[in-house]
Amino acid sequence: MTNAILVDDSAEAQGIEVSRACTVLEIPPMEVYGVRLYEHNGNTGYKNSATEIIDKALAQKLKMKELKNASSTENAKSRLKEFSDVSVMIAAYPSSLGVSQKHPVKFESTIMGKSIEERFDAATKLLGKTIDLKTYFAPGEYIDITSITKGKGWQGAIKRHGAKRQFHKATQKIRHVGPLGSFTPGKVFFNVPRPGQMGFNYRTEQNKRIIKIGSKEHTNEINKKAGFKGYGTVNNEYVLVEGSIPGPATRLVRIRKSIHNRNAKAIKEPKIIQIAS
Repeated sequence: MTNAILVDDSAEAQGIEVSRACTVLEIPPMEVYGVRLYEHNGNTGYKNSATEIIDKALAQKLKMKELKNASSTENAKSRLKEFSDVSVMIAAYPSSLGVSQKHPVKFESTIMGKSIEERFDAATKLLGKTIDLKTYFAPGEYIDITSITKGKGWQGAIKRHGAKRQFHKATQKIRHVGPLGSFTPGKVFFNVPRPGQMGFNYRTEQNKRIIKIGSKEHTNEINKKAGFKGYGTVNNEYVLVEGSIPGPATRLVRIRKSIHNRNAKAIKEPKIIQIAS
């Protein structure tokens, strides 16, 4: 994390200079190695994977086995009426970042559009190409960030749920919950604070604002002299996000366009005065 001084462009601030805590996200190189088509599974509402279109050059690079459902672009295009959804299969290469993970990370991303034909054409145009972040996101835009939170291990009820300490003469123990419930029914309900695993949860934080999108050539504007604690230096394209995000410094996260922000379309690029270095 770092902090930036920028001009507050909200209606109440009227151009006041403010200091904001920010998170630096380094973007690894990403390539689209396939397109996956889905079909509805009867009346259940679930979707089944019907077929995939794979780029052969990237499949060899990723050392992938041949998929049984793989088909050509022409064959899939002739059967578009059978499909209900389209997604692209992306490979990210974190080995160029300051993390210990070396193998590529493969994931899917949904393609949005009015019709299945429009989404299919957009997906096939991306096949075999690298993803440019500036094509899909802009400074001032609101995004959602998905990550896995820090793991705290096995914790008691006080740290895990914020329960109050017991009076020192009330019981033999202090850092525990008093009564666990009534005598009848003879069970402990789920909402009673109990010890257990804390953290390491899959979470999505919504409405995080992009302050800046920096290129690979201008990483000196964001890097600190001794590097970021627990991470190192930023060497690739990066995103400066307002506020904090879940997880430790070297954990991979996913970003998407905000889906619950009413003002997501009204993008105002923040005016940055200074970034701490």
